[in-house]
Amino acid sequence: MGRDRGRNLKKLCVFCGSSEGRNKKWIKLANELGEGLADRGWGLVYGGASIGIMGALADACLAKDGKVWGVIPKAILNKELGHSGLEELYVVDDMHQRKQKMYDLSDIFLALPGGLGTLDELFEILTWHQLGFHKKPIYLLNSDGFYDGIVEHVGVMCQEGFVREEHKNILQIVSNVSEVFSILNRVE
Repeated sequence: MGRDRGRNLKKLCVFCGSSEGRNKKWIKLANELGEGLADRGWGLVYGGASIGIMGALADACLAKDGKVWGVIPKAILNKELGHSGLEELYVVDDMHQRKQKMYDLSDIFLALPGGLGTLDELFEILTWHQLGFHKKPIYLLNSDGFYDGIVEHVGVMCQEGFVREEHKNILQIVSNVSEVFSILNRVE
């Protein structure tokens, strides 16, 4: 674990899978994002694992001399194989602390393909925004329609009155990594 340099560096928090998924396109997507973050001088905050999409994302960023911070709960440190090459690997007590630390370290949030943990992190950060706890932007990378069902269901929740009109656009949808980079280029 390194020293926590780059405190003034803009940081993107990425929620994503600790598995690779069945299709190699998800690893390719993670590699493209990680390399591009480093190339653009953005820091990466993520779940701290060295495996799956998480590991590929961190490795791609690090390979281009990017700055990466990981946050991992003690209980899954060995299961997810905590990454050893980061600026800092924060080991926390539980998932709640993980999400809080990732929030504290980050300026913007993005969800890549993943499983239940990815959705848990995404929806908690969305809920915090909805409740007024923060105003940081939140994006969902819906590459190849991976999240079409989630996007559609959020629309249903709005139609049925469970999500207010003023909250329906908290989650912003992007369809490719180029769109993510366009957004990051506009952030001061």
